[in-house]
Amino acid sequence: MSGQRLEGRTALVTGAARGIGKAIALRLAREGAKVAVNYKTSESEAKQVVEEIAARGGEALLIQANVCDVAESRGLVRRVIDQWGRLDILVNNAGITRDRSLRKLTDEDWLSVIDNNLHSVYLCTTAAMPVMIEQKYGRIINISSYVGQAGNFGQANYAASKGGIIAFTKTAAIELAKFNITVNAIAPGFTLTDMLAKVAPEIQEQIKARIPMGRFGEPDEVAKVVVFVAADGDYITGQQINVNGGIYM
Repeated sequence: MSGQRLEGRTALVTGAARGIGKAIALRLAREGAKVAVNYKTSESEAKQVVEEIAARGGEALLIQANVCDVAESRGLVRRVIDQWGRLDILVNNAGITRDRSLRKLTDEDWLSVIDNNLHSVYLCTTAAMPVMIEQKYGRIINISSYVGQAGNFGQANYAASKGGIIAFTKTAAIELAKFNITVNAIAPGFTLTDMLAKVAPEIQEQIKARIPMGRFGEPDEVAKVVVFVAADGDYITGQQINVNGGIYM
C-alpha cells in the first residue's frame, strides 16, 4: 500500500460494498489502515473490496451485518475490536433511498429510510464510543448529503435522515471532544454511484446543469476528504464538509 498516514489505525466502514463506501474503504486501506468492510446483502461485491485491499498489500475484514439492527450493529463493532484490539475510525456510510413525493410516500418508505440512514448512525456510534473513550482516541465520520442541507423533490425521507445526521454529528462532537474523539459529517453532492444511475438520463442532465462545476462527483473525491479528516483533522470537529461541485454553498 502506498500511504503511511493511517498506519497502525483500524477502521470500520458501513455499507462498503459499492459506491462511496467502497471508495472510502479502498482509500483508507491505501493510507495504511486496517479496514473492516461491512455489507448487508451485497456479499460478492464486498468480497471483491476485501480482495482488492489484500491484493494491494493491505489488511481487511469482511463482516456481514444489518447496521439498523441493535444486536447486529453492536456485534459488528465487537468483531472489529476482537480482531484488532481497537477501533480508531468509524465511517457511518450505509444508506438507502425510497424516493416518492410526500403525497405518495408510505409509512414504510419513511421508516425504512430513517432506520437505515439515521438510526444506524446512532447505533454504530454508540457501539464504538466505549472503546474510543477508553483509547482516548477516535475519528467518527458520518456521510450525510447535500439533500440533507437543501432538500430535494421526492426525497423528504432521505432529506430528513441526512439532515438528522448533521444535527446528530454536532451534538456527538460536543459530548465526545474531551475524550479526543472528533465527529464530523461529509455531505456529498450528486455523485456517480448506483443510486444516481437509477435516475433517468434526462433528469441527470437537468441536475448536472445546476452544478457550477458542470459534472457529477466521483466516489474517490469523497473518500479523499474522509482520509483527510481521519488522518489530519485533529482540530476539526462538529463540522459538515461539502463535496458537491458548488451546487450548495
